Amino acid sequence: MQKHFIVHLQLLTVAAIWGASWAAGRIMALEMPPITAAWLRYCIALACFFIWLKIKGELHLPTKQQWRIILLIGFFSTAVYQALFMFGMKYTAAGDASLMITLNPLFTALLAIPLLSEKMNLRLGVGIIMGFSGALMLFLYSPNVDIPASSRMLGDAFIAAASLAWATSSIMMKKAMTKPTSDAEQAMTPLILTVWASVAGFLFLTPWAGWETFQSGIPSISAQAWWAAVFLAIFSTVIAYVWFANGIKVIGAGKAALYVYLVPPFGIITGWWLLDEKLGWSLVAAFILIAGGVALAQSEKRHQQAAPGE
Repeated sequence: MQKHFIVHLQLLTVAAIWGASWAAGRIMALEMPPITAAWLRYCIALACFFIWLKIKGELHLPTKQQWRIILLIGFFSTAVYQALFMFGMKYTAAGDASLMITLNPLFTALLAIPLLSEKMNLRLGVGIIMGFSGALMLFLYSPNVDIPASSRMLGDAFIAAASLAWATSSIMMKKAMTKPTSDAEQAMTPLILTVWASVAGFLFLTPWAGWETFQSGIPSISAQAWWAAVFLAIFSTVIAYVWFANGIKVIGAGKAALYVYLVPPFGIITGWWLLDEKLGWSLVAAFILIAGGVALAQSEKRHQQAAPGE
């Protein structure tokens, strides 16, 4: 009982950390070039990940076939996603972005149709319409009117594209974690895949970050931006991942995933608290539509799984 209480407390903290990461990303993106910001985040995060793997005794190199998959996943999950994330945070509000990224499960469901041979159905279709209606409402009626509309919409579009990149990598990760390569005895674990995909993405980001530095020089950033980088790297990337993975192990993926619905409210609150962003009815309505759409779309899979026993 006490163990479950601690796990639920950890998952609540994870939701708060991931919610606050949008404000931290906004702070970084306003003070340094986007790719350099993403590179710095993963430079710190990878050092922590390798220390964790060493402690766990799981530090070993992937096989040749696994590296081919890892490079592709790392390109989308780290390089493309982080680039779009930082570009988006340069232009839009943290609260808006925390809502826009929740389109990820809907993009994943859409991509699963051609890539995993899953079928479109009524619940999924209605869920997708609801989710994208919420995103459209956010585009048109965000309360953060102090940010120019053209800038905010551009930032929201970057975050939506980041959500699509994340969904693409999620499909590939699902395959990589369920089917071993021909030169490996078993499929990769989530931790191993996440760490080495982060390494691959970091390598993709490095020359781009170097070019940014060559063009604009080494950025001079405030202590606040440094703390934001440390928060994103250590808390949002490493600690939150470890705690969320532990939550899945102890209480199950379904129950752990429910805490993800708390990320946008935490994102909106921290954006208001730390960055003086605006609150408004459109954020509430967008959240209800997007979260409701995601819940409806995901309920179809649970309904199908339960059907044979009914």
